[in-house]
Amino acid sequence: MAASADQPTLVLLHGLLGDANDWQPVQAALADLPSLALDLPGHGSNQAVRVSGFDQAHRWLCGELASRGIDRYRLAGYSLGGRLALYHASQSPAGLQALLLENCHPGLPPTERPARLAHDESWARRFEQEPLASVLADWYRQGVFADLGDHARARQIARRLGNDGQAVAAMLRATSLGKQPNLATWLAQGTLPVTWVSGRRDHKFHQLACLMASQQSKINHLELDGGHNLHAHQPEAFARLLAEWVNQQQEEKRHD
Repeated sequence: MAASADQPTLVLLHGLLGDANDWQPVQAALADLPSLALDLPGHGSNQAVRVSGFDQAHRWLCGELASRGIDRYRLAGYSLGGRLALYHASQSPAGLQALLLENCHPGLPPTERPARLAHDESWARRFEQEPLASVLADWYRQGVFADLGDHARARQIARRLGNDGQAVAAMLRATSLGKQPNLATWLAQGTLPVTWVSGRRDHKFHQLACLMASQQSKINHLELDGGHNLHAHQPEAFARLLAEWVNQQQEEKRHD
């Protein structure tokens, strides 16, 4: 649905290995809200698209919005999509009204980046060289997905088998957390409304969100009782959260 005269479009960015369809249950619960879920480069209908880094991903997103005539929008991103959304917001695009980040990372200090680059490179090589099902079985055993039971893990792996290993590897290298600027300072100094959503059972990212909110009072921190991928596993609760977020933005706009 396109933006109405008084309602910016809600733009949704998925995480690594996902696609725009991940947001369908959330969008269905928000049928009255104009929204657009995009396939990231290397994913879904954009598997053939490549970006070299965060700046090119930012330009790609600008192009996607311009091609659809979207000049006023709110941006929500999950995990990798959240990191790309955060970088995009840091470039001060004119039409961005507000930012919502779901379980993502603001960036590492320089001393920690080489180790992360090596970590992501090892996964990228596996995605390139090994059967996708085998790599996914290990990917979803990582600590960040500890809330997934055996059945949920098997269902998630089955959903991700449509990915292309070469494309995933290319995106993983291009957007490694080891290449991402640390945007904590921008978050502290910026004027854009930022909401950070975390799942209490995703201990790593929940603690990170709590730390960010405690250090930077301008960040609005919201919690759900879930793990890493909240919008996929609790779409109705996440949709309610998004609706409340949009309503809050509208109220603040009225009182400006």
